[in-house]
Amino acid sequence: MNARPIPFRPGVGGYRSRLEEILRVDHAGELGAVHIYRGQRAVLGSAPGKARIAGQLAEMEGHEAEHLACFDKLLTEHRVRPTALTPFWRVAGFALGAGTALLGEKAAHACTEAVESVIEGHYAGQIAELAEREPELAAELTKFRDEELAHRDQAIEEGAREAPGYPLLSAVIRAGCRTAIKISEKL
Repeated sequence: MNARPIPFRPGVGGYRSRLEEILRVDHAGELGAVHIYRGQRAVLGSAPGKARIAGQLAEMEGHEAEHLACFDKLLTEHRVRPTALTPFWRVAGFALGAGTALLGEKAAHACTEAVESVIEGHYAGQIAELAEREPELAAELTKFRDEELAHRDQAIEEGAREAPGYPLLSAVIRAGCRTAIKISEKL
């Protein structure tokens, strides 16, 4: 699902305002993703017989940490404040990760699949929106989107769609992600 790009606002400061929203929400999303994986690793990381998934989660968390570091730098360079909800997204991400991991490996993978599916569409819209005015940022987002898609594909291969209550679990997580995106752009 590709999101339609949001056009830059006309008038003085419109472009700057939209760029701030993009950087703020992407920073918040990567922060949340890091904490989702931390929550999953807190549950599955040292559990007997879970070394394989623990390694997968650590690798995916590493990618998200790299994305977060990039957005930390971009926020500083562009003098953009992070979302006011940063502490909440840390706790919510960890809780989501731990909660799905407590439901089992397949539920943890279902969480990854749901989150990354929403993020793919979100990044696709931003890439289209930024391609002409911010080609370097669009290229970076393309790289991040491709890594997110690899996480999604891996989660599907690992049985995400076989998780107990998958349709409901996935729908709730996707709705939560979409809501978090809208809130984090503004606050």
